[in-house]
Amino acid sequence: MSLHTESVPALLRTLNNMAAWLDRAAADAEAREYAPENLLQARLAPDQFDLTRNVQAACDSAKFIAVRMGGVEAPTHEDGPATIPELQARITEVRAALEATEPSAFEAMAAEELTLFRGSKMDGAAYVREFAMPNFWFHATMSYAILRHNGVKLGKMDFLAGIALRRPQKA
Repeated sequence: MSLHTESVPALLRTLNNMAAWLDRAAADAEAREYAPENLLQARLAPDQFDLTRNVQAACDSAKFIAVRMGGVEAPTHEDGPATIPELQARITEVRAALEATEPSAFEAMAAEELTLFRGSKMDGAAYVREFAMPNFWFHATMSYAILRHNGVKLGKMDFLAGIALRRPQKA
């Protein structure tokens, strides 16, 4: 399986799901008559990122895979306080960057040495598999957990939505 196939479809699917969670969060805030900003500032522990920063970090992980491995130009995003529509726009821009990548670019970068933060280095394949994807999953999961913790009606299939489940063939 190619590095592109291992990563990009899962990133796109989960970014779609994150956008749906944010839609659900906005609807929850409206139905329960509270400001959506309350959710955006929510966190699971005092020393963890709030929802806004978790969504931003998940997007950044996906975006940097597209940039470093797919050779696309990075969408620019300001970090900091945001609204649900601003987070939705960020997700849309990152999806577009991922969709613009070519599988051959990923394969060409798989063995190339990448310089990351603070001068650390990894080859492209290790970067995707050992750092960027786990980092993406961590922040996506924290986003989901914060929403669940605050009463937004989400279930496991909201996290897994879009996976290609196949029913066993009857003999």
